[in-house]
Amino acid sequence: MQNGPAVRRRKLGAELRTMRTGAGLTSGEAARLVGWHQSKVSRIETGASGVKPADVRLLLDAYGVEDGQLRELLLMLAGSEGAGDRHGWWHAYRGVLPPTYRDFISLESQASAMRTLETTVVPGLLQTPEYARAVTRAAVKGLDDERLDALVEVRLARQDVLRADPPLKLCAVLDEAVLRREVGGPEVMNRQLARLMEAARLPQVRLQVLPFGAGAHVGLTGPFVIFSFPSTSDLDVVVLDQLTSSLYLERKEDLMAYSEAFDTLRMHALSPEDTLDYLAGIGDGA
Repeated sequence: MQNGPAVRRRKLGAELRTMRTGAGLTSGEAARLVGWHQSKVSRIETGASGVKPADVRLLLDAYGVEDGQLRELLLMLAGSEGAGDRHGWWHAYRGVLPPTYRDFISLESQASAMRTLETTVVPGLLQTPEYARAVTRAAVKGLDDERLDALVEVRLARQDVLRADPPLKLCAVLDEAVLRREVGGPEVMNRQLARLMEAARLPQVRLQVLPFGAGAHVGLTGPFVIFSFPSTSDLDVVVLDQLTSSLYLERKEDLMAYSEAFDTLRMHALSPEDTLDYLAGIGDGA
């Protein structure tokens, strides 16, 4: 388990090492091509040190990597704010967002797919403004109105990934408790339920409810997110949120365990079609 930046450095280094060997170069030969010492290439590939986006471009050029999507993804892992038109907007909120949240948003903005289990609240990408405000006020104590407004703005801006071209593919399993918990009052919840029904009909969203009747399940250990990225599965990562920080799991066995757990949850959850009926029933007071 690592923090976000450490995971990204290691993943970036591993990808660059794979590309170097694919190009038939030793680390010494690669270093000479870009005018560096061999130890710098080694430190980058092991994740021992960070790397600037400009240095990543040099290496990708030296290795003959022309895949635009892959180059953009690796630049994002290096911390590039200009890797794409929709990326880096959250830096305007640097004074409001903790580093772990900024790193989560940067991964979310570049991921091609997101699988999430939610056991307490509606996923941020599907929240209405009123719901987001109520959740944020409850979760972060002592917020003044200006900071609260900024955090809600960030929550809503994140939702642009569902409207991007191509959009993020979101697959969400919601425990029934998420729907029964009256956040913000009845009117807020009614609008939130309507928003979930609207989102569930989008082709890029697959929404399933895990009803109380399903009994005990593997998700009782807590919510999690699995990010998948275009071009390579080696960059996939699991994110576990905690009260004051986030943990990032990158090992293949962790990814496999959480992927299998998510597949199990989907099997026990209502189908997307039945989920729509279930949401409608809750909205009608069922």
